[in-house]
Amino acid sequence: MAIETGFTSALSYQNWPASIYILLLSVLALFIKIQWQPSFPKTAPKQIKEGYPLLGALRLFTKRADFCNDALAQSKTGNFSFYFGKHRLVGVSGIEGRKTFFDSKDMNMSEGYAVMFTASPQVGKQNEPGAASEFSQWFSRTITKLMKKENFVRNLRLLTSDTATALDAIVKCNGGDTGVFDPFDDIYKIVYQLTMRTVGATEIAESPQLMNRTLGLFEEIEENMSTARIIFPWLPTLGYIRQTLAGGKLYVVFDKIAKERKKTGKTHEDAFQFLLDTGEDMVRILTFTLGALFAGQLNSGINAGWLFCYLATNPEWYGRVQAEVDAAIKKHRTSPSQTPAEVLATLSLEDWESEFPMIDLSLRECIRFQLVGTAFRKNISGRDVPIGKSGEVVPRDGFAIYLLDEIHFNPAVYTNPNEWDPSRYLPERAEDKKEPLSYLGWGVGRHPCLGMRFAKLEMSIIGALFVAMFDFELCDEKGVKMDRAPFTSRNRHSAAKPDEPMRLRYKVRQH
Repeated sequence: MAIETGFTSALSYQNWPASIYILLLSVLALFIKIQWQPSFPKTAPKQIKEGYPLLGALRLFTKRADFCNDALAQSKTGNFSFYFGKHRLVGVSGIEGRKTFFDSKDMNMSEGYAVMFTASPQVGKQNEPGAASEFSQWFSRTITKLMKKENFVRNLRLLTSDTATALDAIVKCNGGDTGVFDPFDDIYKIVYQLTMRTVGATEIAESPQLMNRTLGLFEEIEENMSTARIIFPWLPTLGYIRQTLAGGKLYVVFDKIAKERKKTGKTHEDAFQFLLDTGEDMVRILTFTLGALFAGQLNSGINAGWLFCYLATNPEWYGRVQAEVDAAIKKHRTSPSQTPAEVLATLSLEDWESEFPMIDLSLRECIRFQLVGTAFRKNISGRDVPIGKSGEVVPRDGFAIYLLDEIHFNPAVYTNPNEWDPSRYLPERAEDKKEPLSYLGWGVGRHPCLGMRFAKLEMSIIGALFVAMFDFELCDEKGVKMDRAPFTSRNRHSAAKPDEPMRLRYKVRQH
């Protein structure tokens, strides 16, 4: 009893020595200094009445679209200001807001995402001032070289062969001409293989074991994003530790491949060899590869699965795409004995890029639906940047955000915006041309999508081969047919697999 009393007495703050108080006050002062929130200039948009001291508006990362829509509804100008951690953010909207956001050279995309988008994998040190911009410029130059026509032509037969082999594997796995599969698993893996074939290492693209291992590590990095590190970038969260460990394991895989190539003298005409030949270090090479794979999987990997779900529940566009694919097969078939896959394997790059406009429009509408959340920019000009002619500004070193649904689901621009309808892009409607910067799916302004050509080629190959091989319908996990694909939650931060599992039920087509 005496021991317990003594222990309790020792814990009482009244008995602490002065040094403990000084230490605690010093830690508190340091924390406040680190998390100090600089004030907004008088010309910044009106600050919203939401958020917590030091933490800011947490709803930006819990219910992003709802948060932005509520803030826009309260704003008289269409712009609003708020804090997230110590960061000053300004939400913009309307034509003037979009022009400032997407066209101004003062609003930097890479610096914005380096801080505000924690789902993207990072291997090297990109936290230093200007590091994100420097890496982004190098990444852009490198990806542009890899997206040249000759690289597509060289890999074209491999891309079609990889896809046909993977689709045949689905049939074999089901043990017959009819079956059920998960498009967000099987099709997702096809996209990963084609992307790895184009921006990664051949050894991985051709090894099911390495494919599964690296995809698993990649997804581990993606799934362990840590919002807390935006507010407290110095905090070693559990998610950050898991990301780092997964990144280290990926490093080992690629480093082993590089050493084996050097040891044996065997090389491949692939992106990995191109980067090795430039003399780049392995950390930079892996950071590039992860960035390219992340962009591909987060967009094409998800959209490929959704594409077939939407087509399966839209008879008009199912018919349009199927007729388009059948016409291409009929046009290029040279022998009655050729299978559809064999015919499509003979198509040139020009054929792939010109003969599947219905697939392209279907993909365009998929992107409008799955491009959720907000885009980010950082003001790197060293001064306040005017938001068009509004009289308001994005503060120096502050961030701008733009809710993508503000234009993509605007009923004044897109008729019945909640309906999946690729017809809206046909010349007689051209809804995506109604306003400046009204379609953002392939990047706009100063940041067009550098991988767009490959993404479209990839989707045409997967789409054409799939539609040529199968009749299909959408069903739930229990096999019950679905007449409508579920509507994607607008509060997501990026494209994602559906909340409720869906399956595609197929029947092999007879040609």
